[in-house]
Amino acid sequence: MLAAPTTLAFLGPIGWPEMVILAVLGVLIFGKRLPEVGKSIGKGIVEFKKGLAGIDEEVDNAVKKQSEQRKLDNSASATTNVDTSGTETASPASPSAQH
Repeated sequence: MLAAPTTLAFLGPIGWPEMVILAVLGVLIFGKRLPEVGKSIGKGIVEFKKGLAGIDEEVDNAVKKQSEQRKLDNSASATTNVDTSGTETASPASPSAQH
């Protein structure tokens, strides 16, 4: 048996009339301070975006560092081979060097 979708208290979806009422209330409450409020909200958004950009840079640097480390590990393991007796032998730099 499927349950009926629930709504949040008595509120339904917000339409244009509700948005207009909220805008009028905002103007009445903030009045002359509305430009200051908008400016502070804008500054907050800019700071948030700067923080996200910083996180993106940190993630990119970590991924780049990890991929470089893997390349170094792969190149180190390709240049040194261990035979079955346990002694290390150096392999040639490239297959064409064997000719």
